[in-house]
Amino acid sequence: MAQDVLDTGRAAKSAGQEPTTHADANGEIPGDIAALRDAVAAWRAGPLAKSTAKVPPRAERFTTWSDLEVPDVRTPAEVRPDYLRDLGMPGEYPFTRGVQPTMYRGRLWTMRMFAGFGTPEQTNERFKYLLAQGQTGLSTAFDFPTLMGYDSDSPRSLGEVGMCGVAVDTLRDMEVLFKDIPLDKVTTSMTINGPALVLLAFYVALADTRGIPRDKIGGTVQNDCLKEFIAQHAWLVPPRPAMRIVTDMIEFCSKEVPRWNTVSISGYHIREAGATAAQELAFTIADGIGYVESCLERGLDVDDFAPRLSFFFDVHNDFFEEIAKFRAARRLWARLMKERFGAKRADSMKLRTHAQTAGVSLTAQQPYNNVVRVALQALAAVLGGTQSLHTNSLDETYALPTEEAVTIALRTQQIIAEESGVASTIDPLGGAWFVEELTDRMEHEARTYIKRIDDMGGMVAAVEKGYPQREIAASAYRFQRQLEADERVMVGVNKYASDDDRGANIPLLKIDEAVQKQQVDNLAAVKAKRDAGRVKDALEGVRAAARDKTNLMPPVIEAAKAYCTEQEICDVLREVCGTYADPAEF
Repeated sequence: MAQDVLDTGRAAKSAGQEPTTHADANGEIPGDIAALRDAVAAWRAGPLAKSTAKVPPRAERFTTWSDLEVPDVRTPAEVRPDYLRDLGMPGEYPFTRGVQPTMYRGRLWTMRMFAGFGTPEQTNERFKYLLAQGQTGLSTAFDFPTLMGYDSDSPRSLGEVGMCGVAVDTLRDMEVLFKDIPLDKVTTSMTINGPALVLLAFYVALADTRGIPRDKIGGTVQNDCLKEFIAQHAWLVPPRPAMRIVTDMIEFCSKEVPRWNTVSISGYHIREAGATAAQELAFTIADGIGYVESCLERGLDVDDFAPRLSFFFDVHNDFFEEIAKFRAARRLWARLMKERFGAKRADSMKLRTHAQTAGVSLTAQQPYNNVVRVALQALAAVLGGTQSLHTNSLDETYALPTEEAVTIALRTQQIIAEESGVASTIDPLGGAWFVEELTDRMEHEARTYIKRIDDMGGMVAAVEKGYPQREIAASAYRFQRQLEADERVMVGVNKYASDDDRGANIPLLKIDEAVQKQQVDNLAAVKAKRDAGRVKDALEGVRAAARDKTNLMPPVIEAAKAYCTEQEICDVLREVCGTYADPAEF
């Protein structure tokens, strides 16, 4: 791996130490830097010491939300990146300053609000409402049975149908979900992982039946099996067959659906589970390495599939840490793709990312505070250079968002875009000494984790050993202890609390439990009308492909067109590939 450890100065800084030298090409410390270093030392010994004696620091330690030490001040005496090597120009390697030369001066980020609840009919109405309010891309949330590969009429689905997302059982539901929505003009993101193969097949089948060429549809399917085993636990089959399925999808889409992002390599759920920013960055990039290696083992050329890999990061509370995380992620991925995997196309080296504000940071206490949290997190995502953004709604600690709450969340993005001025220049914090140092430290921390994972045999092996799971659990425990000891502040929770937090008074979206009966009745009607022989043959085609290791996408698309249900297809995969239980490592 190139630059497994950064240069001595940066490695020292990552440990909270002062670098020992800032020599020029001749090994000498430039006079202006030497003078500046003396000036900083004099400032610390004089004005800073006197001021500190009068007004002691508010805390013994100042740290980021992830517990990295924060210095009092940074100057070029401590932070002197090699500009072309470490920053470059926007849209050029290593893409630290952004993946496009113009960034938001050319086109704003995609405003992609999460939507999905109840029946496909209800979610279709919400889609149309959001598009009418200025949203520029669709993002689909599925209910828990759909996420786990079970139909609405399964006993396992009782009480869950349509509750935390939309229920999708067959191609019929996909037809209703996207009724009157032009698939060749609107990009769609689908947040599903274990059964992602099936839901993507439904979407491709829908385009086929509408006569829309496959190369005209665009969007993203999350399809990140590794982070499921690490953090979210909505899996379908064990890790190794799951990797095979993801690789099938990457291979198929690189040839048939070239505008589709085949994996959204997701740090979001890793962070929500309790990871630090550095762990989120490291484990997400390591997951990406795992997918690239799986595709190369399949015999694919890196430049044929890498441009359609995308990423998905959390945006948490620590403003500068989050900005540095996005910048470090782009640089680290670019260097890995070029130096480790030999990518030649610039698009193969670009880390394109969606971002979502931190759901775990929202509080049930004083829920209107969540509007402010989301605004700051969204601003950090924009200053960090995201390509699309979802802003959480103030009521999401209680329920799925109401139309009023989701509109405020969308307006937050629009105000940042149209009124704040931050979209007028590219990477406005580039060159800020603290931001550049923090970017270096984030990259160094991530590389340290990636090296450990490489030594274990890669991310699949690390997951099987429970390594990332244990690291995240330890970080979550440490943060909770800090919160309970008042070493961390959550406004309205352990400081500035109020007897009347008005949480019970905000309007909430309530899902009618009749949704389950309606969805089950619709599913029964589909089963009664479909061709039973065609269903049997289509499922046998899926079974044969699963057994003989041919690409699963074509037979699953045919099964979708035969109106096979999601669970019928997933049950075949569980039968052939086996099931999985969490090793529960702590």
